[in-house]
Formats: sequence, C-alpha cells, structure tokens
Amino acid sequence: MAPVSHTLSLSLLPFSKTLVSKPSLCAFPCRASSTPPPPPPAAESEGAGAAAPTRGEVFLEMQRSSAAAAQIMKDYKRQEDYRERKKKRKEKKLVRAKVASNVACCYGCGAPLQIEERDAPGFVEPETYELKKKHHQLKTVLCGRCRLLSHGHMITAVGGHGGYPGGKQFISAEELREKLSHLRRDKVLVVKLVDIVDFNGSFLSRVRDLAGGNPIILVITKVDLLPRDTDLNCVGDWVVQAVVRKKVNVLSVHLTSSKSLVGITGVISAIQNEKKGRDVYILGSANVGKSAFISALLKTMAKNDPAAEAAQKYKPIQSAVPGTTLGPIQIEAFVGGGKLYDTPGVHLHHRQAAVVDANDLTALAPQSRLKPRYYPVPAINGLTRDANNGLNGCSLFWGGLVRIDVIKGPKTTRLTFYGPRRLQISTVPSNEADDFYQKEVGLTLTPPTGKDGAETWPGLEAVRQLQIKYTKQNGPTCDIAISGLGWISVEPFGLPAREDYDDEDDTGELHLAVHVPKPVEVFMRPPLPVGKGAESWYQYAELSEKEEESRPKWFY
Repeated sequence: MAPVSHTLSLSLLPFSKTLVSKPSLCAFPCRASSTPPPPPPAAESEGAGAAAPTRGEVFLEMQRSSAAAAQIMKDYKRQEDYRERKKKRKEKKLVRAKVASNVACCYGCGAPLQIEERDAPGFVEPETYELKKKHHQLKTVLCGRCRLLSHGHMITAVGGHGGYPGGKQFISAEELREKLSHLRRDKVLVVKLVDIVDFNGSFLSRVRDLAGGNPIILVITKVDLLPRDTDLNCVGDWVVQAVVRKKVNVLSVHLTSSKSLVGITGVISAIQNEKKGRDVYILGSANVGKSAFISALLKTMAKNDPAAEAAQKYKPIQSAVPGTTLGPIQIEAFVGGGKLYDTPGVHLHHRQAAVVDANDLTALAPQSRLKPRYYPVPAINGLTRDANNGLNGCSLFWGGLVRIDVIKGPKTTRLTFYGPRRLQISTVPSNEADDFYQKEVGLTLTPPTGKDGAETWPGLEAVRQLQIKYTKQNGPTCDIAISGLGWISVEPFGLPAREDYDDEDDTGELHLAVHVPKPVEVFMRPPLPVGKGAESWYQYAELSEKEEESRPKWFY
C-alpha cells in the first residue's frame, strides 16, 4: 500500500496548492465541482406577506391610470391651445403694427395721408407729399384740415349715430369706435378722461365694452372751469362716490387741468407705476380734452424725459370741434418702453353736440371759469323779483336747447345754472312758453342760430317729468344735468322766506318738467359741491374701514 499512497500524494499536489491559495473552497474539490451546493432552506411562512390583488383592485388601478393619463393629455392640449392662441394674438398684433407703420398718417388728427380729395381729412398737396416721402419725413406732415382747425375754423368730419349734422361727413361714429375694438384683446393701460362740466354725459359708463379687462386710471379734466373758491376736497370725494355708484372699477381718480397743469404730475406718477412696459391709451368721449391733456402730459414729462421733450414737436392738434382726432396717433413719449396713443373720441348720440349744427358747436364749450346764474335773479337789496309766487308757473329757457317748467314747489325755490355763458336764459309764464319759443327760437333763443337753423330745428320733443323730494336742509337738494351742456342746481330753500310765507304750502316735493331735443338725456344726481360755502353743506360719506380701503383713492 505504500507505493499507492506515494503515487496518490503526488497526483494531489497541484490541488493542494489550489486549496492553499483559495481556502474558502471545499476540502474535496472533485466532489464540490461536480455537485452544486444545496439551496438555502426557505423561511417558514408566518402569514405576514402581501396577498395577491383581487380582480376588483386590478380594475380600479387600471381606471385610475386611465384617468391620470387622460388628465395629462387634457392639460397638455390646454397648454398647446394656449400657446397657439398666444401665437395668433402676437401675429395679429405684429400685422396691425406693420399696417400702422406702412400707412403714413397726419400727426395732428391721425387720418391717413392722401392727395386725391382736397376737402377730406388727411389731404396734402401732391408736391409736399412727394417731397416728404422722398426724404422719409411723412411723419412730420400736418394735413390741410388740421391747419384750418388750428386757425379756428369749424370743420366737422364725423357723421352717423352720434355724429354731427351739417358740414361734410367723411367717417361715421361707428367706424371710429371700431378703431378702438382691439383694446379689448390687447394688454394695455387705459387712461379714461371725463369732463367735470359734463360729468354724466361724458362718463362712458360702458367703458369696459372698449377697454375690456385692462386697468383704468380715471382723469377728471377742466377743473379750472369750476367756480371760484371751490373746495377740490369736496369735489374729489363727490367724484369717487359717483364712480362707486356707477360700479366702474378704476385704479385711482385724478382731478386735473390741462391749462394750469393741476394734477398732471400725479397722473404721470400713476402711469409710470402701472404701465409695466405696456402701451398707454388715452380714452374718452368726443371733445373731453384728450389732445389738450396729452399736450399737458408731454409738457410736464419733458422736464425729465428726453423722449417726451422730442415728442412735443409733433403732438396732436387741439380744437373745439368734436371729432378732431380721426385715428389713433402714436407718440414716442416713454424712454423705458411702451408708447402713448391719442385715440378718436367716442361720439355719443345723447349729447347736445349730436343735435346742434356744426356752426353752433363752439357755443356749447365754456371758454372761461363758470359763474353761477341764479333764478329768480337776486336784487341788490337782498329781495327777489316776482317773489310773491317764486318760480311756480314759470318756464325757463336755456338758449334754444332746454326748457324747464316749474309746476309746483315752495316759493323759496331757486335754480342755479352752470354752463356756457353764450346761452341766454329767459323766463316767461308757462302758459306763454310755447308761443314765445316759436317766436324767438333762432333769434334770442340760440342755438340754433338764424332763420335757416330754426327752420330745420326739430324742437324740444322730449319731456321728462321730475318729482324731487326734499327736506329743509342747507344747500341744494340735487342737480339736473343736461348731457353735453352743463347742470342746474336745485335749492328748494335757496331764497329767504317772506313774512307771509305759509309752511302748509310745502308738500315735500318739487315738480318740474324738463324739455330737451329728443336724443338728449337728462340726469338727476346728488349736487356737485362747487363755489363758496359748498363745504358747509356737503356731506362726506360715512364709511367703514373696509369700505374705505376698497374705494379708489383720488388726487389733485
């Protein structure tokens, strides 16, 4: 057995070396290489493992997955639609800008320049047009109509519903409004102007139809025309209360004068804070003072803004003719982006300017500070004329445009007229009023002016019956505002009572009949606090802290 043992040890020598180098292997390598190691024993189940999902659970999970996938596709489609709409809006805006830049317009009125029709807006002499076109200076051209307007000529151009009778009509009021339709879609800042003398007639209660959801800054113009000693604190509060009643959401309210530059700085500050790179559009009814306001804006901004200083050279034309501006006028007024636009006035059919002849338009615009005209007229000794019956049974004519019949009321009633001085006020007994009007219209009762104007004048066809309730309070009870003209302040106890005055005559109501041309509107409103002593009777609104915060702030 010894030889056998010797031979076996020699044959295992290589394997022993392997065992030394890899001690983890089995001591019997031949057997280990031929038989795989047994698998580890399975752990005993104790019943704590997850059970297989049921068919219902599988179905619910599939439903949830399908709903999630559908929502993802819906959100994706919504985002795609939004991007597509945004792209289309951008393309439309670029097209409008390209068209606007390709069409040369008069810098005074915004009408496209043309050389065919001499009497139409935008006309330029062919030689001038070709010369300016050759030197790329068409933006510096003023059309022939604007030159005449700047010299005081009354040249209307707007017809249609809300336009002006008489003269030539080259564009309709509807076409002008259509030029503003894009404001509903574009993101802009709107500065809305309202004439304080014609507050109700020029307010544009449906301004959102034009401006859409864009932010609005409300600017009250022509405060320099208010009577002397007017407290603007009372006026500002009155305006804010009126805005709240009309339910028009505005950022702020500013009392301004384009003539004296009162309040202009505050408007500039509000525009700079709210502009945020957007274009600024000056919006308002016709003849509210947009072009004059822009001129005052540029004049004030020019002190610190070189762009505004350069824009002053070619600014919109100013004229007393409603409808002077016939197209949007682009003004490079801001250094930091965004442009300023003067826009055509919104022509309203319910204003007096829409019914009088073009030659009488200047008579409707006050040229200087308003002075109250009292009726009955106070005498020097403090008494009044015809004080026995007061105004009962009397008719008052305001030019040929308004007639007020005092039917019933206290003998101490006083009416105060605020409006253009050129319109004469006449008082006659009501039973003689019809004959008086037929005889004097066009002569002493103007507008209309002249025999020709009286023959085509439709007359005072609309009558509004007013029943004004009052109490024995200091100051006016209400105002009667005539759209496009002015207002009449009503004071039931505006006159001192005589010794024979009987309190039993007071029924607490004042009955009036107001006659105006058919489309003209008549408004009843709280009295506007103007003149000396108005702060003594004006009542500020009592508001809670929450209401005060929600109201727009006003400035001047």
